[in-house]
Amino acid sequence: MATQKRARRTREKVLTAAAEVFAAQGYSRATLNAVADRIGMTKGALYGHFPSKKSLAGALIDESRQTWAGLRIEYDVPQADAGRVLESVVVEFAGRLQSDVRLRATVRLASDCPVLARALTEVLAEVQGALTDLIRRAQRDSGLPGYPPGLVAQLLMIVMYGLLHASAGYGDADGTPDGEPLWRLLFAALSAGSVPGTLSGEGGIVSGA
Repeated sequence: MATQKRARRTREKVLTAAAEVFAAQGYSRATLNAVADRIGMTKGALYGHFPSKKSLAGALIDESRQTWAGLRIEYDVPQADAGRVLESVVVEFAGRLQSDVRLRATVRLASDCPVLARALTEVLAEVQGALTDLIRRAQRDSGLPGYPPGLVAQLLMIVMYGLLHASAGYGDADGTPDGEPLWRLLFAALSAGSVPGTLSGEGGIVSGA
């Protein structure tokens, strides 16, 4: 039992180190040596947990899927207001993207890890599909205006990932992007706006016929 616990702790350290290397250097430039050096481990010992760089990246991708599934289980409970579930899941997931380097590393992997492109695409499709379903439910049950659900889901994902690249001048005193005011504004706008139609003469949106 003690051996298993040590093995799990070591695996967690390896995944965090790998995430830091992937987030900083990208998949192609990252090496197993760099991961091992980061935690004072020999490359041979690292092979005992992960036989390749691809297996490390794959484990991080699988973990991101589990994180998303866990959030849905936590918030999307029976009788919960769909609009509240949507907002809670998005804000929590966006917050974890900013605070969790292992989750954040998957964003970098999504852009430069061709060997795992299919797995990453599947995860992103799952997230967007789940958001689209929540948006439809919020429109049906919680009074969210009838914007195209797929379009709203795409907007939410763009904002989530865009916050990771916000300039250092935006956010808290330490430079960490603070997405809470932005999410309050965005959800207030989505809840209050009219269904997109034609552009008004003053640059605003007016409802279509």
